[in-house]
Amino acid sequence: MDTSSLSTGPRPAVDVGAGVPWRSLLVLAAVTFVVVSGEMLPTAVLPFMAADLGVPVPQVGLLVSLWAVVVVLASFPLVRLMAGRDRRRTVAAALVVFGGASLGTALAPTFAAALGTRLVAAAACGLLWATVNAHTAAIVPEHRLGRAVAVVLGGGTLGTVLAVPAANAVAQLWDWRAAFVVLAALSAAGTLAVALLVVPGTLEGGETPGNPAARAGAEPGAARAVVHLAAAGGMLAAGHLAAFTFVTAVLARSAVDLGVLLLVFGVTSGLAVVVVGRVADLGPRRVFLVDAALLAGALLALAAVGTSAGADVAIVAIWGLVSGAAMPLAQTVIMRAAGPALRTVAGTTIPVVFNLGVALGAAAGSGAVDRLGVQSLPWLAGALALLATAVAAGTVRRRRPSRRRRSSTWHGGVPDFPRCSPKARAVAQGPRRAAVRAMCGRRRRRLDRQRVPCWQRASSDQRGR
Repeated sequence: MDTSSLSTGPRPAVDVGAGVPWRSLLVLAAVTFVVVSGEMLPTAVLPFMAADLGVPVPQVGLLVSLWAVVVVLASFPLVRLMAGRDRRRTVAAALVVFGGASLGTALAPTFAAALGTRLVAAAACGLLWATVNAHTAAIVPEHRLGRAVAVVLGGGTLGTVLAVPAANAVAQLWDWRAAFVVLAALSAAGTLAVALLVVPGTLEGGETPGNPAARAGAEPGAARAVVHLAAAGGMLAAGHLAAFTFVTAVLARSAVDLGVLLLVFGVTSGLAVVVVGRVADLGPRRVFLVDAALLAGALLALAAVGTSAGADVAIVAIWGLVSGAAMPLAQTVIMRAAGPALRTVAGTTIPVVFNLGVALGAAAGSGAVDRLGVQSLPWLAGALALLATAVAAGTVRRRRPSRRRRSSTWHGGVPDFPRCSPKARAVAQGPRRAAVRAMCGRRRRRLDRQRVPCWQRASSDQRGR
């Protein structure tokens, strides 16, 4: 990736244009598998933990809700603290903390001790997501970023699908503490794999949140695009979670067995990662816009669940496909909009905004169910997704510069007319005269009608000075 726009920063440690480092991406996918498994683990062993620690089940639920709060609050400070360090070492160190905290949870004698260790793991989780996001974008060519993100987030998808049943089985066969011991062992293995197999990337720690040099090197409008795309992704997450938090109640009216519908949802969510890998790099923002619109339609269609078995299966299948594709697509467009200069900022923004979306979506869904009933959830979730679609559509329109702006850009190092500077016009006297004559377009044609060629005008301007 081009880093010439930055005033400072080390040279790329790897030639990202040479190809896709699949081995490194698979290791990072394993890291996201471990992180997502750690996030989901308490939901799988909730009753076992409550009985062993002597607290009610809702109190153990704090291990899940406070997790998102810590990720939101701790991500930016920790990324700033680790600025200037090799991202591979940051990921390895965060995995060590994550695994140590998981082992501490397994050994916790009281609920307070378990809660403390889980909050430490949540802080490490925020740093892991931010660093993995940034490093994924740093080790692949930009035109392969969508495929790379799909591979890395595929590990997280597997964690979502496999972690809950596997941890529940371990808790039933042995003890809930054994599940956290396994998680600590996986964290140790991931640490070793990151240290040995992941290649270094560009701009190792060179750009940090709030760094003026990074903002100065960013493309015009990049920060605004990152904010708008992140907001769209967060609203999609909120809409999806508003409905999915109460998925059993939403699908209860269907004549199809709930287990079959959930299986269809899980399978199509997994297939979504494969689809994203195929299409994410073919106009990423437009693909993201289409996916957001389809997700809004699928969420609104949940209001029709129960009309027929075939329609119910189709609605759930589409919901699983487009919701599974939404987050990889959102991450792809955010990282591409950020560019090298804002890569770390964007990588940190992603887990913060998405966790906010998850927390607010679940809370909004809960409030809607309490006040209006389950039947209101499709309309609430669909409205949030439609709002996200509108925001995403705005970024697609802004990506095409105006006609006036296009007339003043550079082509091949030669300025276009009519808005180039006097210094740029002076360049036309040199060996680039022919190129300027070919490129000055509408301005040149107008001056030719006046019998005043642009390169002669540049000479007269200088003589007048």
